[in-house]
Amino acid sequence: MAFALPCVGGLIGARLAQPLVARFGRRAVLVGSGIVRVCWPVGLVFVGPGTAGLVLVVAVQLALVTSIGVFNPVSAAFRLDRTPPERVARVLTAWTVTGKAAVAAATAAAGLLAGATDTRTAVAVAGLLLLATPLPLLCLRDARTPAEEREQGRDQPRSAVRSGRP
Repeated sequence: MAFALPCVGGLIGARLAQPLVARFGRRAVLVGSGIVRVCWPVGLVFVGPGTAGLVLVVAVQLALVTSIGVFNPVSAAFRLDRTPPERVARVLTAWTVTGKAAVAAATAAAGLLAGATDTRTAVAVAGLLLLATPLPLLCLRDARTPAEEREQGRDQPRSAVRSGRP
């Protein structure tokens, strides 16, 4: 159950992504779920021994994986919508390589920090550093797809499109 419940949360999050985007818009879902997904790991600092600690781990992992389940498909769709079709394979390869390298580097850094201090300190520092990761999402002004941009351009009068005014 300790592993199954968070996995179900990922499925639930992925199923919620599309209705959330339809209701609130892509930018709001990217920013909101991007912020929510980084808040949970800090809770791991408070894990203690016994059943209470196990319940806390399961709850934190469930919340974390659910919010990641919302964020990842929306983020991937946004990035792929912005990628020219002839570069999709390169972009997917770059995401895979950099993602795995970043996980390895972060794991090594956390291990070194845990070795120099203790595990709880390393988890706390990693959790606090994660809180800074949604900052680039706040700079995201427009999360429309290229097709939506073309549609908006058709809705505007030709003079406004040429002059650059809405």
